[in-house]
Amino acid sequence: MPELIPLTVLFGNPERVSPRISRDGSQLAWIAPRNGVLNVWVAPVSPEQGVDWTAARVVTDDTDRGIRQFAWTHDGHHLLYLQDTGGDENWRLHDVDLLTMEHRDLTPFDGVQTQIIGLERSRPDEVLLGLNRANPQLHDVYRLSLTTGELTKEIDNPGYIGWVADTDLQVRAAVAPQPDGSYALMVRSDAGSDWRELMRIPADDAETTEVAAFSADGRSLLLVSSIDAETSRLVRMDLDTGAIEVLAEDPEADVSGVKVHPVTRQPQIVATLKARMEYRVLDESVAADLEAIRALHPGDPTFQGTDDADRTWLVAFTNDSGAIPFFAYDRQTRSAQFLFEHQPELSKYELAAMEPFTYQARDGLTVHGYATFPPGKDRTDLPTALFVHGGPWGRDAWGYNPNAQWLANRGYLCLQVNFRGSAGYGKAFLNAGDREWGAKMQDDLSDAVAYAIGQGWADPAKVAIMGGSYGGYAALAGAAFTPDLYVCAVDIVGPSNLITLIQTIPPYWAPMISLFHRRVGDPDKDADFLWSRSPLSRVDQIRIPLLIGQGANDPRVKQAESEQIVAALAKAGIEYDYMLFPDEGHGFAKPANRLRFYAAADRFLAKYLGGRSE
Repeated sequence: MPELIPLTVLFGNPERVSPRISRDGSQLAWIAPRNGVLNVWVAPVSPEQGVDWTAARVVTDDTDRGIRQFAWTHDGHHLLYLQDTGGDENWRLHDVDLLTMEHRDLTPFDGVQTQIIGLERSRPDEVLLGLNRANPQLHDVYRLSLTTGELTKEIDNPGYIGWVADTDLQVRAAVAPQPDGSYALMVRSDAGSDWRELMRIPADDAETTEVAAFSADGRSLLLVSSIDAETSRLVRMDLDTGAIEVLAEDPEADVSGVKVHPVTRQPQIVATLKARMEYRVLDESVAADLEAIRALHPGDPTFQGTDDADRTWLVAFTNDSGAIPFFAYDRQTRSAQFLFEHQPELSKYELAAMEPFTYQARDGLTVHGYATFPPGKDRTDLPTALFVHGGPWGRDAWGYNPNAQWLANRGYLCLQVNFRGSAGYGKAFLNAGDREWGAKMQDDLSDAVAYAIGQGWADPAKVAIMGGSYGGYAALAGAAFTPDLYVCAVDIVGPSNLITLIQTIPPYWAPMISLFHRRVGDPDKDADFLWSRSPLSRVDQIRIPLLIGQGANDPRVKQAESEQIVAALAKAGIEYDYMLFPDEGHGFAKPANRLRFYAAADRFLAKYLGGRSE
């Protein structure tokens, strides 16, 4: 068997990650630890000389949860970053002036969530923000002056859930949720004009349609939209006439990414995620660039950002069996400089390949997934862990996944399944998950296990189910609804009671409640139905041990979701371990907490699946 990979390598802090180039191309910023806490670092960079690592300096001073979201402004010397408290998702906007090293809390409001709406080169001193100060459910629009720090309210929110600014940093598009679960796309000619409805987005297309960007002249919008199509296409919509021009589409999968020129706003490259990422060039001037980038690494490139001149592209490569490498690519010379890997320590260990597979669900629906086999073992009768993704309107994808590598390294087959309701496979597949929590969505997971057993891969007596958020719900549902299929379950911040889950959503999700009612159920009308789909309703059927992890400050899946099931398990005399983290939210951001939980999970799975652990 391969050498055991330490949990600190798999789940500790990365060495470096998230490179971002300044708008003028002269500075590179990235996230790396300082004293064990993730902070932002900066160093000079040029296409000719590369990064001057000797001049690297840390420019933020977080000592708690670490920084994970940051951005350059267009003035070239301010860095913005968002930070919450204990995982409560009430983000505050901070900045650092790289000329003076002055740090500011720009939105110092308790219990208020900040959203960055826009930054534009036409107004380098300004930032558009959304703040739910007046009404916790709605984000009003504010304009921030970076020079003075002054906030000026521009729009009182009439009930919109998303704002889009044009290249002059004027909000001219918004999304208005409707009672039937549809959305109205609202637009206006300028900041002084009235809003008008440009397009109605049916509820069936609500999860597969979104605004990508305004055109440079402000007369059209780029949209990723499934309206009048099965999969999401890249389209251009004229704001005056509503006419649609289809720019790119794939009959099998949704458009998953668009690289847009930072100034002209013309789409350059469109990405579609199937088993792996596929690319289509829309701007022939970048065709040779994409070819040169593809030659750098066998993984799939993802575009991390560019300078305003569109000369330097930052590129990362998804890599299923190794660390994620980052490059700075110079379009002028069509050459690239290696920047760093996210976790170089991984090169010391043997990692496993992530292999796509397909199976038929019991009702004939085709479902896609990934299998990661333990290196050095025969592919027969393996102890198996089904790791269920969250969302549920997300998906698993090919690439480096610490959970898959951890499980394979410990001797388990890791199965990851894009069950119905997952994103990326068109709107019919996503909408097939409506009102199917704990039913057909869960059946797809059970059928994946049956497929792996039928292939001879999985030992039917040693299968675990685990996951986070919706994946945590699926783990609880697996234990409660199919108690003979699994030998143990691991739930990370998963809901146990669908009634209380929907009744306690964050206030800023309330405008979208019709969509939750459509996709999951309405507690006022469907209480019996939702209770029947809640793992808590069938605790008496659970016969396997559970490991449950919860953040006390989770605004999405409240602590009560775990407390309810833990109390019921205790009353029923069912074996469980419960780990509550008082300084975490929806997941475990702090390395010490993450490592403590995964150490417990390591031991838990080894006990019931017979694998290895630290």
